[in-house]
Amino acid sequence: MFRRVVATVLYALCLIGSAFAQEGETLVVLTHDSFAMSEPVLQAFEESTGFTVEILRSGDAGQMVNQAILSKNNPLGDLLYGVDNTFLSRALEAEIFLPYESPQLEFVADGFIPDDTYRVTPIDFGDVCLNYDIAYFEDHELALPQSLSDLAEPDYAGLLVAENPATSSPGLAFLLATIAEFGDEGGTTYLDYWGALADNDVLVVDGWTDAYYGEFTIGSRGVGARPLVVSYASSPPAEVIYGEDPEAGAVTGAIIGENMCYRQIEYAGILAGAANPAGARQFIDFMLSPAFQEEMPLNMFVFPVVEGIALPEEFTEYAEIPEDPAALDPARIEENREAWIQAWTEVMLR
Repeated sequence: MFRRVVATVLYALCLIGSAFAQEGETLVVLTHDSFAMSEPVLQAFEESTGFTVEILRSGDAGQMVNQAILSKNNPLGDLLYGVDNTFLSRALEAEIFLPYESPQLEFVADGFIPDDTYRVTPIDFGDVCLNYDIAYFEDHELALPQSLSDLAEPDYAGLLVAENPATSSPGLAFLLATIAEFGDEGGTTYLDYWGALADNDVLVVDGWTDAYYGEFTIGSRGVGARPLVVSYASSPPAEVIYGEDPEAGAVTGAIIGENMCYRQIEYAGILAGAANPAGARQFIDFMLSPAFQEEMPLNMFVFPVVEGIALPEEFTEYAEIPEDPAALDPARIEENREAWIQAWTEVMLR
């Protein structure tokens, strides 16, 4: 609680300089399609700074980063939010960001800060994990898989739907989890593992919506036939909140065994050549303020990076944070991403 109070006070002090902002000056935030924040919180920022915020959504994270790189000499906005650790190296190598060390970083765990250049600032994180239909596993008296290897066992034949890593962010994250677990050279590799999944009748679809709402037994409300899906650790509380009967509790769960989830960290950065870098700095401070961090879980179903932020009741009851998520060096991802996906495609889709 004390750290939260200090963070609030520090953020307020950060806004003292906002009196110099010209009334009506625009701040353009380039972000992905999943960005969401409440109108009252956005209005509070605008009123305290004098800036008018324009949100420019640009597809998924990969599309957004590509647009930012292609337009680096004439940036589309002042601030980019939503580049994650799977695309971070691409953005950094393109030198699209200006460094900024927010004073609010004092309240962020060191593990979320990628390096000491401060070209990007961590804002939130989420974990791509397997989700399962609780009733299906109970009705069939089937034990949950305890490892990625278990998914290739006969008990789980025809039960899993996953997303194509070439077209889906959670699909890519799950592919990276398998690479972290099985490696990509020598002996048995991730390609051998995916070959085993293919032999076990895994279904691969283009995107999360197709998987979750088209093939998953819960997300499709009984239309789908697959009780295991690659989704997020925060999907079970979303099912509670948006379900037909929120009082009934969770109908899905997330499997968070060792190395079975892949952590995605989202960052914000000031775009080089920004027309309003001062406003972008204040918006980064704002995104690390308690007001913004507290509402992220229910707006975007991600977790705050600022320590001491209270989670909504639905998250504390139905969401779990993996203790041992899989991870790969962003530079290694950037160096190998396309080759990994191409090799995966040759195994799975040809």
